[in-house]
Amino acid sequence: MPHTLDADAVRMWCGLALDALGRARADIDAINVYPVADGDTGTNLYLTVESAAQAVDAAFNGHAATAAASRPTLADVVRAMAHGALIGARGNSGTILAQLLRGMADVLADGAAAGDPPAGDGAGAGDCDAPAAGAADAAGPAPAGAADADGLRRALRRAADLAYLAVAHPVEGTVLTVAVAAAEGAERAAGDVAAVARAAYEGARTALRATPGQLDVLARAGVVDAGGYGLVTVLGGLAEALSGESPAALAPARPRPATPAPVASDGQGPGACPADGAPDGGPAFEVIYLLEADDTAVTALRERLDALGDSLVVVGGDGLWNVHVHVDDAGAAVEAGIQAGRPYRVRITHFGAAARKAGAGAPDRPGPAAVLPDQPGAQDPTGGPRAERATRAVVAVVPGDGLAALCAEAGATAVATRPGEPPASGELVDAVRRTAAREVVLLPNDTELHHTAAAAAAQARAEGVRAAVIPTRSAVQGIAALAVHEPGRSFDEDVVAMTSAAGATRYAELAVAERQSWTMAGVCQAGDVLGMIDGDVALIGSELAATAEAVLDRMLASGGEMVTLVLGAGLPDEVAERLERHVREGHFAVDTVVYQGGQPTAPLIIGIE
Repeated sequence: MPHTLDADAVRMWCGLALDALGRARADIDAINVYPVADGDTGTNLYLTVESAAQAVDAAFNGHAATAAASRPTLADVVRAMAHGALIGARGNSGTILAQLLRGMADVLADGAAAGDPPAGDGAGAGDCDAPAAGAADAAGPAPAGAADADGLRRALRRAADLAYLAVAHPVEGTVLTVAVAAAEGAERAAGDVAAVARAAYEGARTALRATPGQLDVLARAGVVDAGGYGLVTVLGGLAEALSGESPAALAPARPRPATPAPVASDGQGPGACPADGAPDGGPAFEVIYLLEADDTAVTALRERLDALGDSLVVVGGDGLWNVHVHVDDAGAAVEAGIQAGRPYRVRITHFGAAARKAGAGAPDRPGPAAVLPDQPGAQDPTGGPRAERATRAVVAVVPGDGLAALCAEAGATAVATRPGEPPASGELVDAVRRTAAREVVLLPNDTELHHTAAAAAAQARAEGVRAAVIPTRSAVQGIAALAVHEPGRSFDEDVVAMTSAAGATRYAELAVAERQSWTMAGVCQAGDVLGMIDGDVALIGSELAATAEAVLDRMLASGGEMVTLVLGAGLPDEVAERLERHVREGHFAVDTVVYQGGQPTAPLIIGIE
């Protein structure tokens, strides 16, 4: 069902875009050859949108916590989205995406902008002569929701204009080209806001396919632009949020080249892309920081950084900026920020060697990142110098204090979740840093956190940590994996053993229905007990212990040697005793172990090994 362009739609857009980027992250990383083949564009875009989505959720939660329990307006939410993207932007493409979202927010949040003409005079923003609402006007009387549609047209045009202005030396065949195509597609579209969003997506998708013909390095590698692919993915989320329908699927991220990729005369392979065409392979460092400074100081900063390196992108405004540049002298880039204002969250990544290796067929991973002192990870949790790195550690996400204590006893670093507040990838990265380990295994223990854990692992690898994610879907699978963890064996052997143990553990969860709903097991009423096996509702009961017994019988019918019961907060011990007795009397040679998990949402979690 089509949706109006309101606060709820923006929240849905952020969620859909984040989920889509999570699925596409590795593919986008794999086609990242411009401006540097450092294999992190997908991860950077995911982290940028994750920060935007968190800011939007915070806006909703903040209003809900007020005495009046109000709801945020569209202006509140788009401003939060833009600010979240700005402070969380990572890499070249993430920084540009933050500016695109800021441009959209400028229009959507400002009611007075409704009467402004389309912003088409931005440097390099394309030559589209069509007025923003021209197609709609030609189609006759404006349909219901025309204001939303016109606002989206102007928002996409403003976004493209600001993005071009933020880049010191715009290059066609990149995310900038795709952004302009999205704006032009929206401007040509007639109809409601959903039709405009779909047209923007289709325009961007068409432009993405053409990027190899605009940028030689893409043609040599046989790929489309990675940043552009990410933007199309984000626009697909917008189209789905507003139309209620998934847009046409993107083509595979790595199209098959029509001819073998040639080797350049200087011996570089297709992946060895010089930053901004630099013949020597480009600068060695990526420098990113947030900057508090006024507009006049930022103008001078742009000139100084442009003289130091390339891939310069400065986005933001109103006293807060995100600065991204590739340089050989990282210290000079930071010093320029100090002269302009107050830089913080300074991040310096050495990727020159990684980019050269990528051209030779080696994994295109950036080198270790240096995080300056105001960043988490520069010191140990006590504020002292870093301890010498341990060999291997496990980071586990768990839903209760009892489970967190259990993981800690097993030697893992626990990240406790709160109801309705799943951890962001940054929290997992902070946990990885606290371990001070050279090798880390992450246990997300929730299907919804797999993308988050994968993004955290990618960040950890960028900082020189060998990281692997075991796709655990429940805390009991994490417990099973921890039980076979052995730091003394090789990393790969340990990961295989832990993955095998988790995969051999079936899981179930009991929950109480909050409202009437259709389920795989039929219609449930508010207050019914739901027995969910491997993520699907399998049983509906009226009493928790009896439903748990039925779940155990169904799961043990296909075999099992060990039952794990994880008790939620407030669940009486008598329930556990009853279930232990039920297993002992009804299932020969099956052992039962009980843990006080303390999870606030699920009264009982069950594992069968």
